[in-house]
Amino acid sequence: MQVSVQFGAFHEARRYFERMNAQKGSKDPHLSYSQYYLSGAFAGIVNSVISGPIEHVRIRLQTQPHGEGRLYNGPLDCIKKLSSQGGLFNGLYRGEAVTILREAQAYGTWFLSFEYMMDWEARRTNTKREDIPAYKIAGYGGLAGEMLWLSSYPFDVVKSKMQSDGFGEQQRYKNMRDCFRQTLAQEGMGGFVKGIAPTLLRAAPVSAGTFAAFELTKRALG
Repeated sequence: MQVSVQFGAFHEARRYFERMNAQKGSKDPHLSYSQYYLSGAFAGIVNSVISGPIEHVRIRLQTQPHGEGRLYNGPLDCIKKLSSQGGLFNGLYRGEAVTILREAQAYGTWFLSFEYMMDWEARRTNTKREDIPAYKIAGYGGLAGEMLWLSSYPFDVVKSKMQSDGFGEQQRYKNMRDCFRQTLAQEGMGGFVKGIAPTLLRAAPVSAGTFAAFELTKRALG
């Protein structure tokens, strides 16, 4: 579902920029790289409406105690309790501001990186985009996945800390800015990249498969 939202929003923004470029009398209505980034950022912002609460619930379920200390009896119970503890924005949507920043930066970089590499390949080999072989599409997709996380991981660290934080007297972070400040003071810059290695290992194959599937499906459908 989230992938559909990401690609749908990206291509809606892409079409908007193509129309805008054509209206300005451009001989080539194709997007500039800055417009690709903005289209990806738009996709990320749209996606954050869904990804924010979904990831919050997932983090709560994964980090809760086991056995008698268990806090939530499944996703629906978690949603109910988070909403009752902090309301919609401070409960279920806690950390949404940094989620928006993460998603905008992540997907702006993701789509920009992939489009840049595909354009580079087409120019380098003097071939059309639709003639680029599948293994190269997957390779560039994998590299784009690495760029996604390298550019946005510090935001993800802060988001995860805020979404696993307690409520009331047990709450450590007042807001996103305070979480950044405390992380830097207590852990240094290394605190913003802690745990990035397994994330990068997972990112490449997932992103490679996503872009390869999308591009090949688009070719098959004409």
